[in-house]
Amino acid sequence: MIEPPSHNNELATSLRTDVCGLLRRGDVGRTVRLGGWVHRSRDLGGLVFIDLRDRTGLVQLAFGPAWTEANVIALAASVGVESVVLCEGELVAREADRVNPEMLTGDVELRVTSLRIVGPAVTPALQVARGRGEKLAAEELRLRHRYLDLRRPELQENLVLRHRLLQVSRRFLSDRGYLELETPILTKPTPEGARDYLVPSRVHPGEFYALPQSPQIYKQLFMCCGFDRYFQIARCFRDEDLRADRQPEFTQIDVEASFVEQEDILRLAEALVGTLWKEAGHDIPTQFPRMTYAEAMETYGCDRPDLRYALPIRDYSVSFGSVDFGVTRSALAAGGRVRGIVLPNAASWSRKQVDELEALAKGAGAAGLLRVRHVDGAYDGPLAKFLTDDVRAALALRDGDLALFVAAADRFANPALDRVRQECARRLELVDDQAQHFLWVFDFPMFEQDAETGALAAVHHPFTASHPADMLAYPNEPARWRALAYDVVLNGTELGGGSIRTSDPAVQSRMFALLGIGETDEQERRFGFLLEGLRAGAPPHGGIALGFDRIVMLLAKAPSLRDVIAFPKTTAARSLFEGAPVSVPMKDLDELGLKLRVNGVIA
Repeated sequence: MIEPPSHNNELATSLRTDVCGLLRRGDVGRTVRLGGWVHRSRDLGGLVFIDLRDRTGLVQLAFGPAWTEANVIALAASVGVESVVLCEGELVAREADRVNPEMLTGDVELRVTSLRIVGPAVTPALQVARGRGEKLAAEELRLRHRYLDLRRPELQENLVLRHRLLQVSRRFLSDRGYLELETPILTKPTPEGARDYLVPSRVHPGEFYALPQSPQIYKQLFMCCGFDRYFQIARCFRDEDLRADRQPEFTQIDVEASFVEQEDILRLAEALVGTLWKEAGHDIPTQFPRMTYAEAMETYGCDRPDLRYALPIRDYSVSFGSVDFGVTRSALAAGGRVRGIVLPNAASWSRKQVDELEALAKGAGAAGLLRVRHVDGAYDGPLAKFLTDDVRAALALRDGDLALFVAAADRFANPALDRVRQECARRLELVDDQAQHFLWVFDFPMFEQDAETGALAAVHHPFTASHPADMLAYPNEPARWRALAYDVVLNGTELGGGSIRTSDPAVQSRMFALLGIGETDEQERRFGFLLEGLRAGAPPHGGIALGFDRIVMLLAKAPSLRDVIAFPKTTAARSLFEGAPVSVPMKDLDELGLKLRVNGVIA
């Protein structure tokens, strides 16, 4: 990357000629004015040194009797850390034995002739870390004092990267004819798989807006309006439990286009992702491998498999059909299967280590984890004596291998084997942290069916189009329909997803009916504004949404989304810095026509 000039006029203001981190030997001899935060200071008795920091980096200020007046030296010795100062002086080269190779500005220093404290700071609640690797205060303390934590170079670098990725996204899509159009934040509650954040209306008592889970319906309406190509850096809100890679409010790169098929969206997304990764210094393939949902679930137990390692799940049901072992016999009789993973060089794992894996499987829904190992040419373990020649031939274990099985219906076995597979890859050190394996997963089921009631729910959302061939082949079996939906995955993490949409209003109405919204009045009440748009003439259209926060987290190699969002929420959905959410006065609730129920009692 080309380094920017040290005295960039665009960064100069009336109060500063330069910024701290960009000063270099080529600037030696210049009179320089700087502004920044006191990172640390050292009083050596007559000589005072201050490391001055701004968002570009650090530079050393030197105060000495040969060039600085006594009152200025005294002021420098008294200034507190994190105070904001303005200073002026001559930039000089450091002597060879005083060069600091850990600083980009380590071979120069500013010999200060004037100093002014413009933002005195109280003693900070936590020390601002100088760089990566320094021990940090507890995260809750850092979130409570986020204004200090955000001064940390690591977080500032993350937010600068976020800015760059936003700008390159806009340029990429604008150059391809996409229009950046805004959709409402106060909108109508619609089902999209999570709970809505509701906003009461003061002027319409008893009625509520919802914060959008996504701009889905509006971007489809843009297609009906003839805008043809839309994008938005969209803020979205979902009232759901949090994880390290999930926040209640988040940002996505939202894209929709008309007169497209699935292949058009996949090609666009591959190019956009490639552009984002290139901006962060990575070259990736121009086309990503593809895998059907059915293949992903069968081979890896999940719809976002991590392809940095193998450890495929295999079906041993046929071979186990003749095994007289109660657990497998019962599972097969109930319509389940026996599937498992062969782990090379894992036969030496202790019983405790394998029991830990079984606990993971149980936590994911399985009743247990069967095991057999091959040691010194023989099979060992509780299951070993029941194995037939057919099973041994199917397993084809080599000396030192360990095989783990789950005997159950797929809905229990898949999440259990997925969890076990991931943990085994970690233990066997098969995960290459530097590798980047992108993948398209497509042909998702259109619906998931409740095992007890038979009720259908949309796997993605109710506006996704089904494969026309499936609707023709199985007109009365919607549970067999595949969706024209696709997800892009990196190393087991979903980056985003999308679909071709239903553009026929009659088909959309039928989809609502299959999801239990069968009455015409109910459909019109909840989705009339979309149906009206489709009835007015809708082109074939589709799109995708990429999780922008998650992309920045991955490219910044940050451990959490909270490290790439300026003011994030905690895992308890609280904003510690500003102290939200909070209770509000009863008079404010009265104006909204609301009553507060606490422990079942109306306050």
